[in-house]
Amino acid sequence: MSTAQELVELQETLYTSKNPTRRWLHCQRRDWIEAAIKQAGAGLDVALEVGPGAGGYLPALGQQAEQVIASDIESSYLDYIEQKFADEDKIRCLVDDITASKQASDSIDLILCTEVVEHIANSQAALIELRRLLKPEGRLILSTPQRYSPLEMTAKIAFLPGIIQLVRLIYGEAIIETGHINLLTEKQLKQQLDKAGLVIESEYKCGFYLPLVAEFMGETGLKIEQYLENKLRGGWLDFSLWTQCYVLRAKDE
Repeated sequence: MSTAQELVELQETLYTSKNPTRRWLHCQRRDWIEAAIKQAGAGLDVALEVGPGAGGYLPALGQQAEQVIASDIESSYLDYIEQKFADEDKIRCLVDDITASKQASDSIDLILCTEVVEHIANSQAALIELRRLLKPEGRLILSTPQRYSPLEMTAKIAFLPGIIQLVRLIYGEAIIETGHINLLTEKQLKQQLDKAGLVIESEYKCGFYLPLVAEFMGETGLKIEQYLENKLRGGWLDFSLWTQCYVLRAKDE
């Protein structure tokens, strides 16, 4: 199975996972992002998703914009999108490196970049390019994991040779290595956003994961995690929540 095929299989199972915590972690982020897309307003000319994966957000973007571009640096990742949305005239795929995009400046009304920058070594260059592509009144929706969240810290152990097979056995569904090479803290990301010329309009953190509780306590474990998430959000320990999410605009010149 190719890497692209594995990615699609994984993303198709995340939102329907048999594990309550795994399902909640991804559905919670998805729901926030879809709400942010809707709040961006309808009647837009062009929306762009960088790194669309299995294309789960493309229909939502299509409801807001006349044209939707799905871009990725790897053409193999876009093959599935082209097949899945073959009958959707407004969706087109573009092989493009977001650290040095070939797209025109000030050309995009709404950009979605969710769970992408952690896969890019030079995230600063990517953010600068995202800012360049935005129209003056455009919006960027961005999400990425927090570097020191329990889930990311545990993943460093879970994906070690020998252990990954046990994890797959416990979950009973597709599990592949995250490929996260550039995990950022909130402080690090905000510094890069500022340097790129982006201003935060709204932000949100979500997803508290407790090792073993998530794997073996089912719905009871999920209730514990949800309770703790509500207690941690907004406090000095909210670095432990898995995902940081933002709606951004360009700085006023």
